[in-house]
Amino acid sequence: MKIIIPMAGMGKRMRPHTLTVPKPLIPVAGKPIVQHLMEDIISVCPEKVDEIAFVVGRFGSQVEKTLTDIAASLGAKGTIHYQDEPLGTAHAILCAQSALKGKVVVAFADTLFKSNAKIDSAHDGTIWVKQIEDPRQFGVVKVNAENIITDFVEKPVQFVSDLAIIRIYYFKDGENLKKELQYLIDNNIKDKGEFQLTNAMENMKNKGLKLVPGKVEEWLDCGNKDATAYTNGRMLDIKYPENYISPSAKITNSVINKPCFIADNAEIIGSVIGLE
Repeated sequence: MKIIIPMAGMGKRMRPHTLTVPKPLIPVAGKPIVQHLMEDIISVCPEKVDEIAFVVGRFGSQVEKTLTDIAASLGAKGTIHYQDEPLGTAHAILCAQSALKGKVVVAFADTLFKSNAKIDSAHDGTIWVKQIEDPRQFGVVKVNAENIITDFVEKPVQFVSDLAIIRIYYFKDGENLKKELQYLIDNNIKDKGEFQLTNAMENMKNKGLKLVPGKVEEWLDCGNKDATAYTNGRMLDIKYPENYISPSAKITNSVINKPCFIADNAEIIGSVIGLE
């Protein structure tokens, strides 16, 4: 099984933090956003993940090494692929076409999630969704009585569904996904000026593939500074409810409130950390 993580964006809404580091490597609850994402995806995969393909901009060799090291720590081979122009989600995934083999999970690196359900590989594909009150700013799916996706609607003005796509996808046949993505490029099929994954999935659906929604208990956004700050707090609650304090941290005359993550070699003197 393979994971493809498109993350070539400049992260402009997160500046100045992204002036020196790509947005997916910004730490949340003690780890880079993308590391949390990989760990959580692997936890719902029914099979071993043997490759994690990162689609990046020209971030430099140190960033690339950090990404491949994270993949290795999770027991997978990390590979680097480049998207030099922002031509859309379909184009970004196709930049990692060598990884489009067999079962594939595609996860965009500005979202985290919490789910206890494993991927059901009996279906042709799964699109993870979260039921929300106001879906007008998101792509949504409509389903029929058999819980099969019948429509993809981008930012609906009128209510059609409250199942918002959280931009994490499973495809049973990576080669078929590659073919559908390449079809969009070859025929210059764009939506809002870019090549979109939703158009490829629409073609799959029209050809009889069965795509189903995968629901998550929680959807956490890392798209801007305020959302990321909130996500940091929730991830601390979820993963470190009793605090994590590194054995190498030096804490003197200080109070550490739950939940907190204190990193290696941190030195805290005369401080109160965390909310009361």
